Amino acid sequence: MGPYLKDFMHAFVHALKNLLPIIIVVVFFQSVILQQMPDNSLSMAIGLLIVAIGVALFLQGLELSIFPVGKSLSNQFAKRGSIPILLSFGFALGFSAVVAEPALIAVAEQAQQISEGRIDALTLRLLVAVSVGLVVALGVFRTIFGYPLHWFMIIGYISVVVITYFAPEEIVGLAYDSGGVTTNIVTVPLIAALGIGLAASIRGRNPLTDGFGLVALAVMVPMISVQLYGILVFSGAEPDPDAL
Repeated sequence: MGPYLKDFMHAFVHALKNLLPIIIVVVFFQSVILQQMPDNSLSMAIGLLIVAIGVALFLQGLELSIFPVGKSLSNQFAKRGSIPILLSFGFALGFSAVVAEPALIAVAEQAQQISEGRIDALTLRLLVAVSVGLVVALGVFRTIFGYPLHWFMIIGYISVVVITYFAPEEIVGLAYDSGGVTTNIVTVPLIAALGIGLAASIRGRNPLTDGFGLVALAVMVPMISVQLYGILVFSGAEPDPDAL
């Protein structure tokens, strides 16, 4: 347990350093601008300490589990040499990671409440998960054959802009937010580990140039799929009489 405790303390100190700018800003505005300290200063300090502990535990968990699992599975599947298996693994990993993403769950639930049930939370989550799974499989395909990333990004974002022109206003903001919340604490480590591990396992691939980029693709595709879902959901919507 010695090395693990040492690594945790290092991560905890690192987390405190990262939180230091936030503490400085809050203290400065409270003491200099507002010239008073909040009544719950002690509870706020305890809360920041808990946040630092949580961040340290999260980083430790990534190093001990998520990154090794992603890289190990990528290496094993790459050694099998079967492209269909690799693509299936990429889809399954992307789908399962996004379905379990807490940020997407929260956004989907809020979208269902605000739209009064017109947008179904589970349907939205599954749609985003399937689209990310497909694009992760596409990223695996790109890594295997060495295709340049920028062409995928250019074509993808042109598609985003074109679809936005036709998408209803009610869905555009949600679609763009879905791209951000999809790539969060669960998805990013797994997808990044997959890309790096796969690039390191294939001869002629550079983990730095070929291993990254999957996360960028995962951000882009939900913007397309959610807007298409919005076109379908709101296509038969009656006009708002207040807007006439």
